[in-house]
Amino acid sequence: MSAEVKAAPEPRTPLFVISENLFWLFFLLFNRWKVTGREHVPRTGGVLIIANHASYADPPIVGAAFPRPVNFMAKSELFSFPLGPIIRRTHAFPVRRGEGDRAALRTAIRILREGKVLLIFPEGMRSPEGKLIELEQGAAFVALVSGAQVVPMGIDGADKLLPLHSPLPRPAKLRVRIGPLVPLSDLRGERVTREAIAAATERMAAALREVLPPERW
Repeated sequence: MSAEVKAAPEPRTPLFVISENLFWLFFLLFNRWKVTGREHVPRTGGVLIIANHASYADPPIVGAAFPRPVNFMAKSELFSFPLGPIIRRTHAFPVRRGEGDRAALRTAIRILREGKVLLIFPEGMRSPEGKLIELEQGAAFVALVSGAQVVPMGIDGADKLLPLHSPLPRPAKLRVRIGPLVPLSDLRGERVTREAIAAATERMAAALREVLPPERW
C-alpha cells in the first residue's frame, strides 16, 4: 500500500531541545563522538530511522545526531510514574513488546504519514554482544504501509559507553554513520505481501551492515 507522505510541522518541546543539546555536548566532550552522513537525511516528509541497538544510550544518541526531531517507541514499562510524563515530553510513545501491539503500530504509521521522523530498532532488543542480530519484520511492515523513506544509522561504541549492566556512562569513542536511503519503492503496491516484507527486511539488514564496521556484524 502506497501512502502520500506530506510535510508537517515538527515542533520541538522545550525538554526535547534542552536534552538534545546537552547530549550533543556530552557525547562531544566525554566520547569524542563523530557523526557522518547527515547529508543523506531528507529535509521533509516521513522518515523511518532504523538503527542497531546495543545500549540504553542509543535513543539519545540518535536523537542528538539526527538533524530533525525524532519520535521514539519505548517499552511501556518506562511510562509508569514518575518517568512517564518526562519520557512523553521527549517525543516518545509506549509499545508493549512481544505482544504484537497494534495500537503502537498504528501510532508509528500515523507519525510517518504526518511527515515526521520515527526511530525503530529493527532487532527488537538490545544485542547482548554489541553485534547486529537478525532483524524482526515490524520495521519493514511499518515502512511499506506508511510509504516513509528509510534511513539506516549505524552506532559504534554505545555498548562501551553504557554497557548492559552498568548504571553509569564510561568514556568511550563513539561513531555514528548515517547511510543512503534504503530503496523500497519497487516493493510497495496496493497490498503489503509477506514476500515484500521479507525482501524489505533483507534490504534493511544489508543497509545496516553498510553503516557498521565489520566487527559489528
